[in-house]
Amino acid sequence: MRKKIILIFLTCYVLFIGFLYLYLFIWNTGALSADEIGTAVDPATFLTGEELVLSEQYSNIRNLLFFLGIPYEWLFYLLILLLGIGKVFEKWAESTSKRWLFKSAIFTFCLSFASFLFFFPLGFVGYRLSKSYGLSNETFHGWMRDQLIDFWIEWVFLFIIVTFLYWLIRKSEKRWWLYAWFLSIPFTVFMMFIQPVIIDPLYNDFYPLKDKALEDKILSLAAKADIPAEHVYEVNMSEKTNTLNAYVTGIGSNSRIVLWDTTLTKLDDEEILFIMAHEMAHYVEKHIYFGIAGTLLLLLAGLFITAKLLDVLCDKYGGILRISDKTKLSSLPLILLILSVLSFAASPISNAVSRYQEERADRYAIEMTRDVDAGISTFHELTRAGLSQVNPPKLVKWFRYGHPTMKERIEMIETYEQNK
Repeated sequence: MRKKIILIFLTCYVLFIGFLYLYLFIWNTGALSADEIGTAVDPATFLTGEELVLSEQYSNIRNLLFFLGIPYEWLFYLLILLLGIGKVFEKWAESTSKRWLFKSAIFTFCLSFASFLFFFPLGFVGYRLSKSYGLSNETFHGWMRDQLIDFWIEWVFLFIIVTFLYWLIRKSEKRWWLYAWFLSIPFTVFMMFIQPVIIDPLYNDFYPLKDKALEDKILSLAAKADIPAEHVYEVNMSEKTNTLNAYVTGIGSNSRIVLWDTTLTKLDDEEILFIMAHEMAHYVEKHIYFGIAGTLLLLLAGLFITAKLLDVLCDKYGGILRISDKTKLSSLPLILLILSVLSFAASPISNAVSRYQEERADRYAIEMTRDVDAGISTFHELTRAGLSQVNPPKLVKWFRYGHPTMKERIEMIETYEQNK
């Protein structure tokens, strides 16, 4: 039965790959309407012929890797369950120590290390792809360093979460999901608070913006929006990438406005001010807090559904999945599998909410700066630097895009110009 399940999954995976290839490379043309040809949304007006070809190639391959990575993750958890690998990890943990903390640490480390090895080839392909298309400047040594930092951070958080989660499951097999959700609230807020000052600096160097004249312009814009900002931070990303970005991160006293140094070198002051106005909109409209609230609501629903499915699957298929009891650590891969499926299913909803907020931020930026030309040229440069698709396929937009498409963003600014 276990071999049959694996065979069926692999067959469906191969068919899924075939469908994705046809959808992304054959059926999708990304064609614009006749009225849009030659306008600001037409990539042929601001990209060279080579850039057009590269952007389509790179975007399609990245989209393919994204969609392949989702069921690839599900395959990992299925193999851990069906092949009894989780049961082996559990026995190692129990034979090593009788203390719960040590058992949890050993099991989560084994699972994290197996995950690191399983996903390494896919991550390496993504790294090489970015290098070959000129988007990444990162050396293999630097990339591996970031991968190892990811591994240790993810293991520490998994250990903490699993330790508390299974303590709750053992204390209350019926309502553990609700108590876990209550604990997730302060944990989520705490993570948002420490992210800018503890976690982010592990990967890159942050420092106050060197261009003081530009900083004065940005702070003046912030004062106009009633944002109590004292510094704008610059992050050294040029050693890793040629792409552009700026963002607002953190909450409370640890909130930061951050600019990549690549953005500073490739955009002029007016374009940077447009981007900063966009990021300030997230602060003004409290998108970070709405995002936290939305995440927690989805997590509540996800934990409830996970608890119900966990009971059903353990009762009916516990033998096949090699799970003797849901209170045992060997049930963790099943919990992670259910959460992964639910997260993917909910991504169109969360992405739609995110796109709405980003559209609001774009509108705020153009109303604050009133610089239509800077807005349009900014989106053109973002497209060029990231080899992005102006008009991606619908499935890609629904499952991948937390921002409106470049076509939609440029059209919004043009509409503002016409209305003005």
